[in-house]
This record gives sequence, structure tokens and C-alpha cells, in this order.
Amino acid sequence: MGEGGGGGVVTNWCCTSHSVGEPASTAANVVASLREWRDWLEELEQRFEQLAPPAEADAEERSWHLERATTRLVTVVMDRTGAECSWYGLCRTVLTWFLSFTGVGPEGAKTAVDTAIGGRFKSWTAPTQTLIDSVGEDLAVDLTGIRPYRDH
Repeated sequence: MGEGGGGGVVTNWCCTSHSVGEPASTAANVVASLREWRDWLEELEQRFEQLAPPAEADAEERSWHLERATTRLVTVVMDRTGAECSWYGLCRTVLTWFLSFTGVGPEGAKTAVDTAIGGRFKSWTAPTQTLIDSVGEDLAVDLTGIRPYRDH
């Protein structure tokens, strides 16, 4: 996390000089890191299932779900990375994975995420809620053509 420009969520592994040493401690660091990464992936799976639009959703409802999911996923990535060095790279990956989970093809998902974020996130800077909301809305509109809105 915050090391080497990766913007990741793993805290049990840093860089070679800090994480590699005696074989037993290095092995323990590797195992702890892999467990931490696996926990992150399992957490994402649960979030994706909770946030995905229902299969029967019309375009307006799909737009609302996509906007909501984007704001929640950006926030969780930002929180887990501390918005440190290149945190937005992991954010792009998570949003792309989420869209793929919802049935958007890999290239379409990547393009939609890149367009929505559009260089608006920066290293070492937590975005405002207004910016996060704007990214969510932009992504939803790009994918559905409809501005997300719910009066209830």
C-alpha cells in the first residue's frame, strides 16, 4: 500500500528491502500478503453481488445502480489505499472488474471507466464527495444514456 506507485491494499508486503529477509520471515510475509489480497478479492465479490443492477432492471434503474456502485467502490478503494500513491490505478481496476461482472465486455468496461475518471483522481489526494458523485454519474450516463435519478 502506497509503495512503488502501485496504490494497492496489501499492507503485509512492501518492497524487496523491507519484505525479503530470512527465509522464514519472508515466507510469512508472502503468506500474509496473499491472504490479505484474497480477503480483498472476496470482499469485492460480495460488494459486486450487492451492488450489481438486477437482471430485469430497465435503463433508468440500471443507471441508478451503476452510479451508486461507482460511488461506493471508489470510496472503498480510496479508504483501503489511504488515497496514497497511484491509488486511482486500483480504482480503475476495481471499477473495470465490476462492470465486467455486470456483463460489460472488457474493452467497453475499460473505456467507460477511463472516460469517467478522465484524469480527475490524483495521487496523495482524496477526491471530494462531489467529484466521486460526478464520476459515478458520468459512468452511468455513458453506459446507459440516462442520468441516474431516484425519488425514493
